[in-house]
Amino acid sequence: MTRVPPLPVSQSIDSLRKARCILKHEGQHASALQTVAKVIKSIDGPLGIMITKHPRMTLTTAFIAGILLTLGFKDLYPYLKRRIRRQRWRSSPSTTPASVLGEGTRKVTLEDNSASNHLEVSISDISEGIGGCIGDTPLIRIKSLSEATGCEILGKAEFLNGAGNSPKDRVALSMIQMAEEEGLLTPHSGDAVYEGTVGSTGISSTFYPAPWILLKEMNSAHTPLIISCMPDDQATEKSDLLLKLGAKVERVRPASIVDQNQFVNKARSRAAEHTADPSRQGRGFFADQFENTANWRAHHSSTGPEIYRQCGGHLDAFVAGAGTGGTISGCALFLKPKLPNMKVVLADPQGSGLFNRIKYGVMFAPTEREGTRRRHQVDTIVEGIGINRVTANFEAAKELVDDAIRVNDEQAMAMARWLVEKDGIFVGSSSAVNCVAAVKVAMQLGAGNRIVTILCDSGTRHLSKFWARAGNVGGKADTKLEDVLNAGYEQ
Repeated sequence: MTRVPPLPVSQSIDSLRKARCILKHEGQHASALQTVAKVIKSIDGPLGIMITKHPRMTLTTAFIAGILLTLGFKDLYPYLKRRIRRQRWRSSPSTTPASVLGEGTRKVTLEDNSASNHLEVSISDISEGIGGCIGDTPLIRIKSLSEATGCEILGKAEFLNGAGNSPKDRVALSMIQMAEEEGLLTPHSGDAVYEGTVGSTGISSTFYPAPWILLKEMNSAHTPLIISCMPDDQATEKSDLLLKLGAKVERVRPASIVDQNQFVNKARSRAAEHTADPSRQGRGFFADQFENTANWRAHHSSTGPEIYRQCGGHLDAFVAGAGTGGTISGCALFLKPKLPNMKVVLADPQGSGLFNRIKYGVMFAPTEREGTRRRHQVDTIVEGIGINRVTANFEAAKELVDDAIRVNDEQAMAMARWLVEKDGIFVGSSSAVNCVAAVKVAMQLGAGNRIVTILCDSGTRHLSKFWARAGNVGGKADTKLEDVLNAGYEQ
């Protein structure tokens, strides 16, 4: 290897100065590097002798050399940075404009890749008619109730079902499909569905596609395919909506189940009359949501599995009301075997006998006492839940219900206002009852537990009755949860 001749000290310093000057001129970076290298190698010559004999001068010289090297690298760095960037972009395709990279970069070619299959579109992302919009409803965290209790209180947003906007979408679909499979309903025959309903099941039934296919084959009078019998004290917007959807509505006086004019019994008799009348097209099918086990099976096959999946298999309590009993039974029958320690709690409005049936084994409500009854069914403004008999659907999972909580009308109204004021959630009376009960369960279990309840339908279905009593929201932002729980009780 050829040895570089040593340089005198003065020449070494001059060489460093020269290197800095060279670095100022574009395109001479290689020469500057060679000059700096010579200076460093000169340490073996006179400069080395000076370092040995004159250490103070050595420190001064090293300091000056460091400054010069720093200045040199300062000018060299941009050059190296451009070299590295240019090499990087040469080795990989780019769509960045040349103006971003600076002068001297290669020309960029833009390519159209729109035809390439970067995004895969699946037909499963498209719902098959309105029936495809039923189920897979969101499970939402009710923030205000969760923060107030220290538990995670989640609401299954069944009001977001795409057809009738309630859990009854699942039930109506299940009952009509089962009836078709069993030959009780025949397409294009003029068969009609009769149901005793407080509104939601009848509404959901009108959205199912099969009835409208049947309707095309009806006689010229266009007799409605869905005939709903309902108590005449239910919110009028429900019957109004049924009429707009093409159903026939027969409103009857509220009565006990032993009365043949009770709304469920009336629907059964109307279906039988249709079938027996030779002058009428098709048959009458009585859906019988209270006793038809297709009800709870709908929730066992869809609502329960959805909750389990959305919770990741972690759930401490499930809270729901019962009218037909399908929701609480179907969900309990699915969830309990997977989560044996989970509590199933019934939310029951005032006037219903299910609370005492679960707590004490006796079907009795205080309003059943002689001289105290105000209404011939369940004395409450709450619609959709509460009953004074055990249905086949409730019986299916009765033994899986661990506890029951009674909620009065004032608590339900206070909770409905709370949910709007605190969370922007506008729901109906049964949902409010469920949320009151969920809060009470959370307080019993203690902080850190997860409770799921059902948000059944929108408050828009309850404007003329429940919300007319609950009043307008506003001016009570300082309401405390204790105020909700204490509503209806004398202080």
